[in-house]
Amino acid sequence: MREITLGTTGITVKQNAFGALPVQRADKDTAVAILRRAYEGGMRFFDTARAYSDSEEKLGAAFAGMREKVYIASKTMAKTPEEFWSQLETTLKNLQTDYLDLYQFHCVPQCFRPGDGTGLYECMLEAKAQGKIRHIGVSAHNIIVAMECVQSGLYETMQFPFSYLSSDKEIALVKACKEANMGYIAMKGLAGGLINNSTAAMAYISQFDNVLPIWGIQKMSELEEWLAFMDETPEYTPGIAAFVQKERSELAGDFCRGCGYCMPCPAEIKINTCARMSLMVRRAPSAGWLSEEMQKEMMKIEDCLHCNQCSSKCPYELNTPELLQKNLEDYKKILAGEITVSYTKD
Repeated sequence: MREITLGTTGITVKQNAFGALPVQRADKDTAVAILRRAYEGGMRFFDTARAYSDSEEKLGAAFAGMREKVYIASKTMAKTPEEFWSQLETTLKNLQTDYLDLYQFHCVPQCFRPGDGTGLYECMLEAKAQGKIRHIGVSAHNIIVAMECVQSGLYETMQFPFSYLSSDKEIALVKACKEANMGYIAMKGLAGGLINNSTAAMAYISQFDNVLPIWGIQKMSELEEWLAFMDETPEYTPGIAAFVQKERSELAGDFCRGCGYCMPCPAEIKINTCARMSLMVRRAPSAGWLSEEMQKEMMKIEDCLHCNQCSSKCPYELNTPELLQKNLEDYKKILAGEITVSYTKD
């Protein structure tokens, strides 16, 4: 397994890192066991966020007494300096540490800069001066905002979705980060569950020597799959390339990535789930997709106000109301047995 250095941060780790959003869904003992096994297996970079409920607390419990042996990154969605400092103190307390290796603005609506009137970037600088954070990063879903952050020269790392379903614009972002010597942290390497071939996913990303993928993990079985790649990176062979091309032809384009940038919905539709249901029941089969609770969520699509707020906020410029309706029609056919789908029990 190759090592990846995150730009000017000097953070160098094996090319497989841990995305800790999903561990909020595991009980504490299970989460701690998974995190410690990840460390034993060679993972050293762990990414969490204040918004991930108790994820930070679980990392704190897992790595208490061994803080210097791992790199920990977290994020803030603060909108004011007061919120920034409150969230940072909570994060440090949860993680049982007095510093973060990397602190990121989370899902940014703009490129925060000194003097922009928000005071937020100034907070980052002050936190760094106090030794509470060591490096300043940003996470985004909007490609235009992300590119602006790269060009600003203000950030040491960029976290953005990246997988073999990524568009040319997203590949250009990876290359722009490399040219700027800015670390690139790849989230959603499995496209939110739409990619179900881990070997192909790993082989594709390994072509980019400046990209550190953080794999979302909530089960030990998922972790072991990624640990198997720690010592031997899958090669991007002609066969895998052909498979990826077939996947891209079937999936790239007008599908919901599940980023949630369109939320909240005035009609309380879970857009980032419902607008991709047709694909999820086929590619990430689970009895939960057809549960009574999920059926109720899908039927909310009939109450769509067609206000187009979701479309206006979509970083992929999707016609979201139309996509929701298509998914609902498909879902109804699945429930009626007109379309057969095999799924596993949760």
